[in-house]
Amino acid sequence: MNSAYLLDWAGLLLRWLHVIVGIAWIGASFYFVWLDNHLRKPMAEDLRAKGVDGELWAVHGGGFYNPQKYMVAPPNLPEHLHWFYWESYWTWISGFALFVTLYLFNADSYLIDRRVLDWSAPAAISAALGFLAAGWLVYDQICRRLGHNADGSIGHDGRVLGLIGVFIAAATWLACQLFAGRAAFLLIGAMMATMMSANVLFWIIPGQKQVIADMRAGRPVNPVFGQRGKQRSVHNTYFTLPVLVAMLSNHYGMLYSHAQNWLLLIVLMTVGVLVRSYFVKRHKGVNAWGLLLAAFVLLAGLIIGTAPRSTPPSAAVNGSAAPSMAEVQAVVAQRCVVCHNAELAQKGVQLHSAELIEKNAQALYQQAVLQKTMPLNNATGITEEERALLGRWYAAQQVKPH
Repeated sequence: MNSAYLLDWAGLLLRWLHVIVGIAWIGASFYFVWLDNHLRKPMAEDLRAKGVDGELWAVHGGGFYNPQKYMVAPPNLPEHLHWFYWESYWTWISGFALFVTLYLFNADSYLIDRRVLDWSAPAAISAALGFLAAGWLVYDQICRRLGHNADGSIGHDGRVLGLIGVFIAAATWLACQLFAGRAAFLLIGAMMATMMSANVLFWIIPGQKQVIADMRAGRPVNPVFGQRGKQRSVHNTYFTLPVLVAMLSNHYGMLYSHAQNWLLLIVLMTVGVLVRSYFVKRHKGVNAWGLLLAAFVLLAGLIIGTAPRSTPPSAAVNGSAAPSMAEVQAVVAQRCVVCHNAELAQKGVQLHSAELIEKNAQALYQQAVLQKTMPLNNATGITEEERALLGRWYAAQQVKPH
Protein backbone atom coordinates (compact mmCIF):
# COMPACT_ATOMS: atom_id res chain seq x y z
CA MET A 1 0.00 0.00 0.00
CA ASN A 2 1.40 3.38 -1.00
CA SER A 3 1.63 6.38 1.31
CA ALA A 4 -0.95 8.46 -0.59
CA TYR A 5 -3.55 5.73 -0.10
CA LEU A 6 -2.82 5.47 3.64
CA LEU A 7 -2.90 9.25 4.02
CA ASP A 8 -6.34 9.30 2.39
CA TRP A 9 -7.59 6.77 4.93
CA ALA A 10 -5.99 8.70 7.78
CA GLY A 11 -7.68 11.87 6.53
CA LEU A 12 -11.08 10.19 6.30
CA LEU A 13 -10.93 8.57 9.74
CA LEU A 14 -9.57 11.67 11.46
CA ARG A 15 -12.21 13.86 9.79
CA TRP A 16 -14.92 11.41 10.89
CA LEU A 17 -13.64 11.43 14.47
CA HIS A 18 -13.34 15.24 14.41
CA VAL A 19 -16.96 15.65 13.31
CA ILE A 20 -18.26 13.15 15.91
CA VAL A 21 -16.50 14.69 18.90
CA GLY A 22 -17.15 18.20 17.55
CA ILE A 23 -20.88 17.51 17.50
CA ALA A 24 -20.66 16.23 21.08
CA TRP A 25 -18.77 19.34 22.25
CA ILE A 26 -20.83 21.93 20.39
CA GLY A 27 -24.06 20.13 21.28
CA ALA A 28 -23.19 20.17 24.98
CA SER A 29 -22.11 23.82 24.78
CA PHE A 30 -25.31 24.89 23.01
CA TYR A 31 -27.43 22.90 25.46
CA PHE A 32 -25.89 24.42 28.58
CA VAL A 33 -26.13 27.97 27.20
CA TRP A 34 -29.77 27.29 26.37
CA LEU A 35 -30.33 25.73 29.80
CA ASP A 36 -28.67 28.59 31.65
CA ASN A 37 -30.88 31.11 29.87
CA HIS A 38 -34.09 29.17 30.55
CA LEU A 39 -33.65 28.55 34.27
CA ARG A 40 -36.26 30.10 36.54
CA LYS A 41 -36.01 31.07 40.17
CA PRO A 42 -37.33 28.14 42.25
CA MET A 43 -40.68 28.65 43.96
CA ALA A 44 -40.27 25.85 46.49
CA GLU A 45 -38.81 26.90 49.84
CA ASP A 46 -36.83 23.70 50.23
CA LEU A 47 -34.99 24.34 46.93
CA ARG A 48 -34.11 27.91 47.88
CA ALA A 49 -32.93 26.69 51.27
CA LYS A 50 -30.57 24.25 49.55
CA GLY A 51 -29.04 27.08 47.52
CA VAL A 52 -30.77 26.34 44.20
CA ASP A 53 -30.63 29.51 42.12
CA GLY A 54 -32.51 28.24 39.06
CA GLU A 55 -34.41 25.20 37.82
CA LEU A 56 -36.15 23.96 34.72
CA TRP A 57 -38.74 21.31 34.01
CA ALA A 58 -38.46 19.64 30.59
CA VAL A 59 -39.85 16.61 28.81
CA HIS A 60 -37.87 14.56 26.30
CA GLY A 61 -37.87 11.00 25.06
CA GLY A 62 -40.86 10.01 27.18
CA GLY A 63 -39.35 11.21 30.47
CA PHE A 64 -39.43 14.31 32.66
CA TYR A 65 -36.26 16.14 33.67
CA ASN A 66 -35.70 18.71 36.39
CA PRO A 67 -32.17 20.21 36.14
CA GLN A 68 -31.22 22.58 38.96
CA LYS A 69 -28.38 25.08 39.17
CA TYR A 70 -26.71 26.12 42.44
CA MET A 71 -25.27 29.62 42.74
CA VAL A 72 -21.89 28.27 43.81
CA ALA A 73 -22.27 24.58 44.67
CA PRO A 74 -24.62 22.32 46.65
CA PRO A 75 -23.89 22.13 50.39
CA ASN A 76 -23.14 18.41 50.10
CA LEU A 77 -21.27 17.32 47.01
CA PRO A 78 -22.27 13.97 45.51
CA GLU A 79 -19.53 11.42 45.11
CA HIS A 80 -19.97 11.08 41.36
CA LEU A 81 -19.84 14.16 39.15
CA HIS A 82 -19.94 14.20 35.36
CA TRP A 83 -17.33 16.43 33.77
CA PHE A 84 -17.75 17.92 30.30
CA TYR A 85 -14.25 18.35 28.96
CA TRP A 86 -13.15 15.34 26.94
CA GLU A 87 -15.51 16.41 24.16
CA SER A 88 -13.49 19.62 23.91
CA TYR A 89 -10.09 17.99 24.19
CA TRP A 90 -10.78 15.31 21.59
CA THR A 91 -12.21 17.85 19.18
CA TRP A 92 -8.97 19.81 19.33
CA ILE A 93 -6.72 16.72 19.28
CA SER A 94 -8.49 15.19 16.27
CA GLY A 95 -8.59 18.54 14.46
CA PHE A 96 -4.90 19.16 15.05
CA ALA A 97 -4.03 15.63 13.87
CA LEU A 98 -6.08 16.26 10.73
CA PHE A 99 -4.30 19.57 10.18
CA VAL A 100 -0.91 17.88 10.51
CA THR A 101 -1.88 15.05 8.17
CA LEU A 102 -3.45 17.15 5.42
CA TYR A 103 -1.62 20.48 5.61
CA LEU A 104 1.70 20.18 7.40
CA PHE A 105 2.72 16.93 5.66
CA ASN A 106 1.86 18.59 2.33
CA ALA A 107 2.94 22.14 3.14
CA ASP A 108 4.28 22.89 -0.35
CA SER A 109 0.90 22.06 -1.89
CA TYR A 110 -1.63 23.05 0.78
CA LEU A 111 -0.02 25.57 3.12
CA ILE A 112 2.01 27.64 0.66
CA ASP A 113 0.81 29.67 -2.30
CA ARG A 114 3.88 31.28 -3.87
CA ARG A 115 1.68 33.96 -5.42
CA VAL A 116 0.87 35.06 -1.86
CA LEU A 117 4.28 34.51 -0.23
CA ASP A 118 7.24 32.56 -1.57
CA TRP A 119 8.82 30.89 1.44
CA SER A 120 10.06 27.48 2.54
CA ALA A 121 7.91 24.69 3.92
CA PRO A 122 9.68 24.64 7.33
CA ALA A 123 9.13 28.39 7.71
CA ALA A 124 5.45 28.11 6.77
CA ILE A 125 4.91 25.18 9.13
CA SER A 126 6.58 27.04 12.01
CA ALA A 127 4.48 30.12 11.30
CA ALA A 128 1.26 28.07 11.20
CA LEU A 129 2.00 26.44 14.56
CA GLY A 130 3.01 29.82 15.97
CA PHE A 131 -0.26 31.25 14.72
CA LEU A 132 -2.25 28.82 16.87
CA ALA A 133 -0.16 29.49 19.97
CA ALA A 134 -0.04 33.27 19.51
CA GLY A 135 -3.80 33.41 19.01
CA TRP A 136 -4.42 31.87 22.42
CA LEU A 137 -1.77 33.96 24.18
CA VAL A 138 -3.07 37.27 22.83
CA TYR A 139 -6.70 36.37 23.49
CA ASP A 140 -5.91 35.24 27.05
CA GLN A 141 -4.02 38.45 27.79
CA ILE A 142 -6.96 40.53 26.54
CA CYS A 143 -9.24 38.66 28.94
CA ARG A 144 -6.79 38.88 31.85
CA ARG A 145 -5.95 42.58 31.48
CA LEU A 146 -9.34 43.97 30.48
CA GLY A 147 -11.83 41.39 31.68
CA HIS A 148 -10.81 41.12 35.36
CA ASN A 149 -11.27 43.70 38.08
CA ALA A 150 -8.58 44.42 40.68
CA ASP A 151 -10.17 41.91 43.06
CA GLY A 152 -10.13 39.22 40.37
CA SER A 153 -13.86 39.36 39.63
CA ILE A 154 -15.20 39.74 36.10
CA GLY A 155 -15.75 43.28 34.87
CA HIS A 156 -17.70 44.57 31.89
CA ASP A 157 -17.23 41.99 29.13
CA GLY A 158 -18.49 44.08 26.19
CA ARG A 159 -15.18 45.88 25.60
CA VAL A 160 -13.34 42.57 25.94
CA LEU A 161 -15.47 40.94 23.24
CA GLY A 162 -15.07 44.02 21.04
CA LEU A 163 -11.28 43.95 21.27
CA ILE A 164 -11.27 40.18 20.68
CA GLY A 165 -13.28 40.79 17.51
CA VAL A 166 -10.73 43.37 16.31
CA PHE A 167 -7.89 40.96 17.07
CA ILE A 168 -9.52 38.10 15.13
CA ALA A 169 -10.16 40.40 12.17
CA ALA A 170 -6.50 41.49 12.16
CA ALA A 171 -5.35 37.86 12.44
CA THR A 172 -7.59 36.96 9.48
CA TRP A 173 -5.99 39.65 7.34
CA LEU A 174 -2.50 38.53 8.37
CA ALA A 175 -3.18 34.84 7.70
CA CYS A 176 -4.36 35.66 4.19
CA GLN A 177 -1.11 37.59 3.54
CA LEU A 178 1.03 34.64 4.64
CA PHE A 179 -0.67 31.40 3.63
CA ALA A 180 -2.63 29.92 0.76
CA GLY A 181 -6.23 31.10 0.99
CA ARG A 182 -7.62 27.70 1.87
CA ALA A 183 -5.01 27.19 4.59
CA ALA A 184 -5.56 30.71 5.93
CA PHE A 185 -9.29 30.08 6.39
CA LEU A 186 -8.57 26.80 8.16
CA LEU A 187 -5.94 28.41 10.39
CA ILE A 188 -8.32 31.13 11.57
CA GLY A 189 -10.92 28.50 12.46
CA ALA A 190 -8.24 26.41 14.19
CA MET A 191 -6.94 29.47 16.07
CA MET A 192 -10.38 30.20 17.52
CA ALA A 193 -10.96 26.52 18.24
CA THR A 194 -7.66 26.51 20.14
CA MET A 195 -8.89 29.48 22.19
CA MET A 196 -12.09 27.59 22.97
CA SER A 197 -10.42 24.36 24.00
CA ALA A 198 -7.74 26.21 25.99
CA ASN A 199 -10.52 28.05 27.84
CA VAL A 200 -11.80 24.67 28.97
CA LEU A 201 -8.33 23.36 29.83
CA PHE A 202 -6.88 26.39 31.63
CA TRP A 203 -9.88 28.19 33.09
CA ILE A 204 -13.23 26.40 33.16
CA ILE A 205 -12.21 22.96 34.44
CA PRO A 206 -9.45 24.14 36.86
CA GLY A 207 -11.90 26.65 38.36
CA GLN A 208 -14.51 23.95 38.88
CA LYS A 209 -11.93 21.62 40.40
CA GLN A 210 -10.78 24.36 42.79
CA VAL A 211 -14.36 24.92 43.96
CA ILE A 212 -14.78 21.21 44.63
CA ALA A 213 -11.44 20.97 46.43
CA ASP A 214 -12.35 23.94 48.67
CA MET A 215 -15.73 22.46 49.49
CA ARG A 216 -14.36 19.06 50.40
CA ALA A 217 -11.65 20.69 52.53
CA GLY A 218 -14.19 22.84 54.32
CA ARG A 219 -12.74 26.10 52.99
CA PRO A 220 -14.89 29.06 51.86
CA VAL A 221 -15.72 28.90 48.15
CA ASN A 222 -14.65 31.91 46.11
CA PRO A 223 -17.39 32.70 43.55
CA VAL A 224 -14.82 34.22 41.18
CA PHE A 225 -14.01 30.77 39.80
CA GLY A 226 -17.58 30.36 38.61
CA GLN A 227 -17.59 33.89 37.18
CA ARG A 228 -14.41 33.32 35.20
CA GLY A 229 -15.68 29.99 33.92
CA LYS A 230 -18.94 31.62 32.85
CA GLN A 231 -17.03 34.40 31.05
CA ARG A 232 -14.95 31.95 29.02
CA SER A 233 -18.01 29.76 28.31
CA VAL A 234 -19.86 32.79 26.93
CA HIS A 235 -16.87 33.58 24.69
CA ASN A 236 -16.88 29.99 23.48
CA THR A 237 -20.53 30.11 22.46
CA TYR A 238 -19.93 33.25 20.36
CA PHE A 239 -16.87 31.63 18.76
CA THR A 240 -18.73 28.49 17.71
CA LEU A 241 -20.45 29.58 14.50
CA PRO A 242 -17.47 31.64 13.25
CA VAL A 243 -15.24 28.59 13.77
CA LEU A 244 -17.64 26.37 11.84
CA VAL A 245 -17.99 28.76 8.90
CA ALA A 246 -14.21 29.28 8.71
CA MET A 247 -13.72 25.50 8.57
CA LEU A 248 -16.49 24.95 6.01
CA SER A 249 -15.77 27.91 3.74
CA ASN A 250 -12.23 26.71 3.06
CA HIS A 251 -13.82 24.11 0.76
CA TYR A 252 -15.19 26.82 -1.54
CA GLY A 253 -12.73 28.41 -3.94
CA MET A 254 -15.08 31.30 -4.74
CA LEU A 255 -14.29 32.52 -1.19
CA TYR A 256 -10.72 31.58 -0.33
CA SER A 257 -9.33 32.41 -3.79
CA HIS A 258 -10.97 35.84 -3.91
CA ALA A 259 -8.66 38.87 -3.97
CA GLN A 260 -10.26 40.11 -0.73
CA ASN A 261 -10.62 36.66 0.83
CA TRP A 262 -9.78 38.00 4.31
CA LEU A 263 -12.69 40.45 4.13
CA LEU A 264 -15.12 37.76 2.95
CA LEU A 265 -14.18 35.54 5.87
CA ILE A 266 -14.59 38.41 8.35
CA VAL A 267 -18.07 39.09 6.96
CA LEU A 268 -19.03 35.41 7.18
CA MET A 269 -17.78 35.14 10.77
CA THR A 270 -19.68 38.33 11.65
CA VAL A 271 -22.84 36.72 10.28
CA GLY A 272 -22.15 33.75 12.57
CA VAL A 273 -21.77 36.01 15.61
CA LEU A 274 -25.02 37.85 14.79
CA VAL A 275 -26.95 34.60 14.39
CA ARG A 276 -25.56 33.14 17.61
CA SER A 277 -26.29 36.42 19.45
CA TYR A 278 -29.88 36.28 18.25
CA PHE A 279 -30.39 32.80 19.67
CA VAL A 280 -28.70 33.66 22.97
CA LYS A 281 -31.08 36.61 23.36
CA ARG A 282 -34.01 34.50 22.17
CA HIS A 283 -33.28 32.01 24.95
CA LYS A 284 -33.62 34.91 27.39
CA GLY A 285 -37.03 35.83 25.98
CA VAL A 286 -35.79 38.74 23.83
CA ASN A 287 -36.75 38.69 20.14
CA ALA A 288 -33.82 40.61 18.67
CA TRP A 289 -34.94 40.28 15.05
CA GLY A 290 -32.62 43.11 14.08
CA LEU A 291 -29.66 40.78 14.56
CA LEU A 292 -31.06 38.27 12.08
CA LEU A 293 -31.92 41.05 9.64
CA ALA A 294 -28.36 42.41 9.84
CA ALA A 295 -26.99 38.88 9.27
CA PHE A 296 -29.25 38.44 6.24
CA VAL A 297 -28.24 41.80 4.74
CA LEU A 298 -24.53 41.02 5.18
CA LEU A 299 -24.93 37.56 3.68
CA ALA A 300 -27.00 38.79 0.74
CA GLY A 301 -24.46 41.54 0.07
CA LEU A 302 -21.65 38.99 0.15
CA ILE A 303 -23.41 36.64 -2.28
CA ILE A 304 -24.29 39.41 -4.72
CA GLY A 305 -20.98 41.23 -4.42
CA THR A 306 -18.84 38.15 -5.10
CA ALA A 307 -20.93 36.73 -7.95
CA PRO A 308 -18.60 35.88 -10.87
CA ARG A 309 -18.77 38.20 -13.84
CA SER A 310 -18.36 35.66 -16.62
CA THR A 311 -18.05 36.69 -20.26
CA PRO A 312 -20.85 35.41 -22.50
CA PRO A 313 -19.54 32.59 -24.68
CA SER A 314 -20.39 34.41 -27.91
CA ALA A 315 -18.35 37.45 -26.82
CA ALA A 316 -15.41 35.32 -25.69
CA VAL A 317 -14.86 33.84 -29.15
CA ASN A 318 -15.80 36.90 -31.16
CA GLY A 319 -12.91 37.84 -33.40
CA SER A 320 -10.55 35.13 -32.20
CA ALA A 321 -9.96 31.63 -33.41
CA ALA A 322 -10.98 28.85 -31.06
CA PRO A 323 -8.02 26.84 -29.72
CA SER A 324 -7.66 23.31 -31.00
CA MET A 325 -8.02 20.26 -28.80
CA ALA A 326 -4.29 19.65 -29.22
CA GLU A 327 -3.55 23.07 -27.69
CA VAL A 328 -5.98 22.41 -24.85
CA GLN A 329 -4.50 18.98 -24.18
CA ALA A 330 -0.99 20.43 -24.03
CA VAL A 331 -2.06 22.84 -21.26
CA VAL A 332 -4.10 20.27 -19.37
CA ALA A 333 -1.36 17.64 -19.57
CA GLN A 334 1.20 20.03 -18.09
CA ARG A 335 -0.99 21.74 -15.48
CA CYS A 336 -3.84 19.40 -14.53
CA VAL A 337 -3.19 15.75 -15.33
CA VAL A 338 -0.73 15.31 -12.44
CA CYS A 339 -3.78 15.21 -10.11
CA HIS A 340 -6.49 14.17 -12.58
CA ASN A 341 -5.40 10.95 -14.25
CA ALA A 342 -6.40 7.30 -14.33
CA GLU A 343 -4.45 6.49 -11.15
CA LEU A 344 -5.15 9.67 -9.15
CA ALA A 345 -8.53 11.18 -9.98
CA GLN A 346 -8.93 14.00 -7.46
CA LYS A 347 -12.63 14.76 -6.84
CA GLY A 348 -13.44 11.97 -9.31
CA VAL A 349 -12.24 14.05 -12.29
CA GLN A 350 -9.96 12.56 -14.97
CA LEU A 351 -8.43 14.71 -17.71
CA HIS A 352 -5.85 12.50 -19.41
CA SER A 353 -7.68 12.15 -22.73
CA ALA A 354 -9.55 14.40 -25.17
CA GLU A 355 -12.82 12.62 -24.41
CA LEU A 356 -12.42 13.16 -20.66
CA ILE A 357 -11.54 16.83 -21.16
CA GLU A 358 -14.75 17.33 -23.16
CA LYS A 359 -16.74 15.38 -20.56
CA ASN A 360 -15.43 17.57 -17.72
CA ALA A 361 -15.32 20.82 -19.72
CA GLN A 362 -17.68 22.70 -17.42
CA ALA A 363 -15.77 21.73 -14.26
CA LEU A 364 -12.48 22.60 -15.94
CA TYR A 365 -13.79 26.03 -16.94
CA GLN A 366 -15.35 26.67 -13.55
CA GLN A 367 -12.28 25.75 -11.50
CA ALA A 368 -9.36 26.74 -13.74
CA VAL A 369 -10.76 29.76 -15.60
CA LEU A 370 -13.68 31.33 -13.76
CA GLN A 371 -12.75 30.82 -10.11
CA LYS A 372 -9.02 30.12 -10.67
CA THR A 373 -8.96 27.68 -7.76
CA MET A 374 -7.22 24.96 -9.75
CA PRO A 375 -4.46 23.94 -9.87
CA LEU A 376 -4.52 24.08 -6.07
CA ASN A 377 -2.49 27.12 -5.00
CA ASN A 378 -1.26 27.12 -8.62
CA ALA A 379 1.23 24.41 -7.70
CA THR A 380 1.86 23.58 -11.40
CA GLY A 381 2.33 27.22 -12.43
CA ILE A 382 -0.49 27.71 -14.93
CA THR A 383 -0.28 31.13 -16.60
CA GLU A 384 -3.03 33.67 -17.25
CA GLU A 385 -2.55 33.11 -20.99
CA GLU A 386 -3.17 29.39 -20.52
CA ARG A 387 -6.30 30.07 -18.47
CA ALA A 388 -7.52 32.41 -21.23
CA LEU A 389 -6.85 29.70 -23.83
CA LEU A 390 -8.98 27.22 -21.88
CA GLY A 391 -11.68 29.88 -21.55
CA ARG A 392 -11.78 30.52 -25.30
CA TRP A 393 -11.94 26.81 -25.99
CA TYR A 394 -14.83 26.33 -23.53
CA ALA A 395 -16.70 29.32 -24.98
CA ALA A 396 -16.33 27.87 -28.48
CA GLN A 397 -17.79 24.58 -27.25
CA GLN A 398 -20.82 26.42 -25.91
CA VAL A 399 -21.67 28.20 -29.16
CA LYS A 400 -20.79 25.26 -31.44
CA PRO A 401 -23.93 23.68 -32.96
CA HIS A 402 -24.73 20.21 -31.59
